[in-house]
Amino acid sequence: MIKIDRLSFGYGKKGLFQDLQLNLQPGNIYGLLGLNGAGKSSLLKLMTGLLFPQSGELLSLGYEPTRREPEFLSRVFFLPEEMNVPNVTIQEYVKIRAPFYPNFDHNAFNRYIGEFELPAGHKLIALSHGQKKKLLLSFGLTCNSSLLVLDEPTNGLDIPSKGQFRRLVAEAVTDKRIFVISTHQVRDVESLIDSIVVLHKGRVLFNHAMSDINARIRMSHVASKPDDNTSDLLYCEPAVGGFWTVWKDTCAEDGLIDLEVLFDTVISHPDIYTSLFNLAEASA
Repeated sequence: MIKIDRLSFGYGKKGLFQDLQLNLQPGNIYGLLGLNGAGKSSLLKLMTGLLFPQSGELLSLGYEPTRREPEFLSRVFFLPEEMNVPNVTIQEYVKIRAPFYPNFDHNAFNRYIGEFELPAGHKLIALSHGQKKKLLLSFGLTCNSSLLVLDEPTNGLDIPSKGQFRRLVAEAVTDKRIFVISTHQVRDVESLIDSIVVLHKGRVLFNHAMSDINARIRMSHVASKPDDNTSDLLYCEPAVGGFWTVWKDTCAEDGLIDLEVLFDTVISHPDIYTSLFNLAEASA
């Protein structure tokens, strides 16, 4: 579990988070969404002990990340957006890094790099950006860490590799692991995500499971714009070939949820979801 309570953080005199609240549970793949500069990467680094909060409480897997205890670090893998790799081969990299992860699966790693068609004898710095990403994704997934944090994991991947990435992540999910994926490329990962977290203006604006979202709203793409006063219409935005619409629908089940439209709705009309989910919780 990740527990963040009244956390404050900033760079110099510039505040980024003030009294931030967030709880993440094992067994889920969380999609962390936000505008540029919202603090997504900073939040991931706070979770993994690469940045230190100024105040408040932050516990990852029951540990204080700021203490950077070896036992905690052995249970966490963080893939940053900007990758720095040493001048070693893939085999040398595994020999150096794998011992830090007691549950590292060498057989699975070799299978993954084979599926990604990575050149085993090459130095890492000679690999393309996409190949480096494939290597670190393969390593991270086979660490069997309890917390796997991925910042823009599909950037640099070609279309077939994105499909492989989704399949390998789906295989790696267990009820004891937490995945946090921060991305702007939501269509690359929307089939994977269990819960959506929207970070906006220094606070968590939205944190709900896809199952709950499906149980509250229905989305549809229509050719003509509905009348603004149409019953149960929550939101409408122009799209190619028509309009995306969001409807209140407590009977909806496993319908189409476009994450880009959901994100647009949340940050432009947060009151829609606040009232919708608060009402549902009050009647539960």
